[in-house]
Amino acid sequence: MPLTNHEDCVLVVIDVQAGFGGDADTLARAHWLTTLARALHVPIIVTEEEPERHGPTRTGFVEPGTPVFRKPTFGLAGTPEILSAVTDTSRTTAVLVGFETDVCVYQSAVGLLDAGLRVLVVEDAVGSPGEMHARGLTRLRDAGVTLTHCKALAYEWVRTVEGASVLPRPAPFAL
Repeated sequence: MPLTNHEDCVLVVIDVQAGFGGDADTLARAHWLTTLARALHVPIIVTEEEPERHGPTRTGFVEPGTPVFRKPTFGLAGTPEILSAVTDTSRTTAVLVGFETDVCVYQSAVGLLDAGLRVLVVEDAVGSPGEMHARGLTRLRDAGVTLTHCKALAYEWVRTVEGASVLPRPAPFAL
């Protein structure tokens, strides 16, 4: 498995809305990775499921110019506008963070695999209530999705000690 190059990635932030809950550690890691993606000029695409019911995307994930798409399907590939936004970036690796591991993240990952992308799910930056998180990760791995964690991906993206100077501080884990 080759290292992940940030210049080949698009970060997809799935349904990071108050209505989906999410523990503080998962949210902190997803936010930290989003901040790093901005610093490295990795395109970011944000989805929202029923914002009138689940609320808007949480503060800090969307900056001016970040596309936010309403997602009426559990898997983002079922919404042509979102699938096009991800696949039209000319990048071949989709990195997924957000909620929920066993439903929207899983279905989005499988749809992106079917669209020909390499898909990475950041296992400590996605979540589902209770046992559903672990079950979702198992299904993702079984489907051929690459699982990684926030720290590993960050260091693959920056590659060098000098490059690590761009890592946001403080980090939600030991650097």
